Amino acid sequence: MVNLEWYRTFKAIYQHGTLTKASAELMISQPNASVQLSSLESYIGHALFIRLPRKMVPTEYGKLLYTQIVESIDNLERVEVEFKKSSIRKEPTIRLGVPSEVFYSYLSKNMHLVKSHLIVEYGLATDLIAKLRSGELDIAFITKQDKTQDNLTYEYLYSESFMIVCNPAFDTTEIDQYIAENDLAKAERWLRKQVWYAYDTNLPLVRRFWRSNFLKRPILKLSAAIPDNISILRAVATSGGFAVSSDLIGGEALKNKQVKIVWKGIVPTTNSLYLGYNQEKLEPHLVSEVRGFIKQSMEEYLDIM
Repeated sequence: MVNLEWYRTFKAIYQHGTLTKASAELMISQPNASVQLSSLESYIGHALFIRLPRKMVPTEYGKLLYTQIVESIDNLERVEVEFKKSSIRKEPTIRLGVPSEVFYSYLSKNMHLVKSHLIVEYGLATDLIAKLRSGELDIAFITKQDKTQDNLTYEYLYSESFMIVCNPAFDTTEIDQYIAENDLAKAERWLRKQVWYAYDTNLPLVRRFWRSNFLKRPILKLSAAIPDNISILRAVATSGGFAVSSDLIGGEALKNKQVKIVWKGIVPTTNSLYLGYNQEKLEPHLVSEVRGFIKQSMEEYLDIM
């Protein structure tokens, strides 16, 4: 089997024209360079150079081989150089847990803000917290705290507010009137008649909004359970369906007027969002890098949130 170093030696001799200069570039002895060239010629079965007293002149076969291998050898050498640079820099790796809709809507557009090597994992808050504890994640952007273990730090970042949303073209005159008159009974009956989309059949966001404003569990006609809040908003934007979303989840869709707010409720239904991490294991400058990445990515939507 051919040795790749033979090709590198051949390339250097071809480009410099002498064994002396080629061996100096490769940092090997001249006899070693000569042996490698001879080995390659023996393997191929053709002379690659005409050996003159002070110069190595490529044969026609040598010219043909050079054009075939030079780009590949150059690419390999570039990879080697970049790998060495990366090893010298010792770029840290950050394993970040985040809800998929947050990454899709905000963070994915601003990857240039992250200088470290980033590994992203999607998940719900409970799963992300479990992975923080087990060491599978370094840091997570999460919607709840769990202080049953003291090794995790929860740093408050934002508060999201929940609301009912629908297609901008949907006629909400009737519900608007009930809300204006503070007739919550009629408002609740009207909403129950609508078609609804939710994250799952347990209606977590809808149930929370309903209890805050109607003091009861919702009894709704659920059209579809869709385990992706961005997909729910797209379904709402192109149909007559309703959903409970938040200014964080729906920030982009609200800003672009793809959905409209039907009602924010008489009682604000809110949720706090935190940056969770183990401060004993994650260096402060890496926490700062992730914090800045999230905040800068969401900056343009803060007027909505």
